[in-house]
Amino acid sequence: MPEIPEVTPDALDAPPFAEALLLDVREPGEWLAGHAPGAHHVPMDEVAAALAGIPRDRTIVAVCRSGGRSGRVTEYLVGEGFDAWNLAGGMQAWAACGRPVVTDAGGAGTVA
Repeated sequence: MPEIPEVTPDALDAPPFAEALLLDVREPGEWLAGHAPGAHHVPMDEVAAALAGIPRDRTIVAVCRSGGRSGRVTEYLVGEGFDAWNLAGGMQAWAACGRPVVTDAGGAGTVA
């Protein structure tokens, strides 16, 4: 099994990640509870069908709750030719680093 490229939340402000698309692959209920501002939501089981809508000219950082599901999505995307990375520790690590978690309405969210 090939090694899955990973990036930590604190490294996301540096190139090439500063302009990356954060692809949240959690389930709808998890997304609604809270997500990273500006993230794009595609549940894990819908990623293959949504490939045409995922930009190939940007680095993709996949994220889930703890990094397991997004690791599998990252492996799939790399196999499809994307510059894709897994967010190590997922949204739990994101929130632990003090990064914002919001709801669709813009209020404070939680990591479910």
